[in-house]
Amino acid sequence: MTLRILLAGIVLFGALAAEKYSGPRPAKPDTPYLIHADNLVETEAAEAKEEKRKDDVAYVVAGASSSAKTPLTGPRFVFQAAKLSADKLQLYRFEVKNGHREVFFSQKGKGSSRPRRLEITRLGNDLFQIDVNESLENGEYGLTPEGSNQVFCFQVY
Repeated sequence: MTLRILLAGIVLFGALAAEKYSGPRPAKPDTPYLIHADNLVETEAAEAKEEKRKDDVAYVVAGASSSAKTPLTGPRFVFQAAKLSADKLQLYRFEVKNGHREVFFSQKGKGSSRPRRLEITRLGNDLFQIDVNESLENGEYGLTPEGSNQVFCFQVY
């Protein structure tokens, strides 16, 4: 009997915690949105083109800068999952070269891009908050699902 009451309490607590989020909700699923107070800014969705360079790989996105911009060095996102999993998202910084953005991966590890630290918090059944756990320098960044060329770009200014 005590176990049933404890389990019911845990389920009730989880349901109440999920209902606490009262902020704006994303207009589209599977797209991260930057949170700016009570407004959401949709990240720029793009497909990164893979380019082989000797034994290394670069992923290139057209355009020198993203249309989605934030002044926050520790941006926060809201994400409604449908087909993509929030815990599979990774954040990388782009280098701007020749009018495009690119992220570089070396087989030797030297000069390779590294993912930035993210904290994922469940806000509801399919709603998540994504916090960047380190201060980002001004520049171009992209959230990408692990193992995918899909990328959601934004700029920190």
